[in-house]
Amino acid sequence: MKNSKGIIYTLIGIVVLVGIVFGIHTLTGNASNSKSATITVGSQGSDYDIWNHIADSKQAKKLGLKIKVKQITDGVQLNNATAQGSIDVNAFQSYSYLQAYNQEHQKAQLAALGTTYLEPLGIYSDKYKKVNELPDGATIAIANNPANTARGLLLLQSAGLIKLDKNFGALGNTSDIASNPKHLKFKEIDDTTGPRVLHNLDAVLISNTVALEGHLNVLKDSIFHEKIDVSTRSNINVLATAKKNRHNKDYQKLVKLYHEPAIQKYIKDKYDGTKVEVQKPLSYLK
Repeated sequence: MKNSKGIIYTLIGIVVLVGIVFGIHTLTGNASNSKSATITVGSQGSDYDIWNHIADSKQAKKLGLKIKVKQITDGVQLNNATAQGSIDVNAFQSYSYLQAYNQEHQKAQLAALGTTYLEPLGIYSDKYKKVNELPDGATIAIANNPANTARGLLLLQSAGLIKLDKNFGALGNTSDIASNPKHLKFKEIDDTTGPRVLHNLDAVLISNTVALEGHLNVLKDSIFHEKIDVSTRSNINVLATAKKNRHNKDYQKLVKLYHEPAIQKYIKDKYDGTKVEVQKPLSYLK
């Protein structure tokens, strides 16, 4: 009888011990699973400042996201770093810029995770108040990278200054101008230098990120700028990652995080409405 009781007590002890061990394992396992890996977001300019704010926000913590923001000022280098994996997600480029990059880098493909905003590209001038005041033979500075060159030429066409070939594409350039009635001359520049060369030329095309850094507001200071409509949808900014990571759920949470109301209020207030929120499915861009 005593032996049988001893056996029962021993079995109970084993069960309790196994339960304790299993419980500890489960708790530690859950704890480790709850600790999300840090996501490195690469950015530049005003977007870099925005993502530093987002990384420290209550909204990021609520979504369980740990974000480290790294600044890389050259767009191609930033995309290369993303394709190679040293940057997980980047936040700086339009969809058309991403497409142009993919066309030129067949072995380093990126994919969009979601839309963020549209910043109207503007035509700026220190000499003239309206585009129709630009004289015959005026010199206009445009970006020297393929995506922004094409975007700038499309804007000049919208302003009625030039006409482009019907087959003008994402990598189009000045050789694709079909009509140039004002005999405009084009000077290609590093697009980050736009505000600094403004006083030297008749007009300069400047992206809003660069314009903001030069204390310019596209809605108030440009003589012409992009309108928010279907024709500019390829210019909507996106979050991008290496193509193989496009289904990563944590990376996709960054899109939701960006569109949180408190985050959007901060962006609108800080940038005077020049970063127009766009919350659309990726199919809208195609």
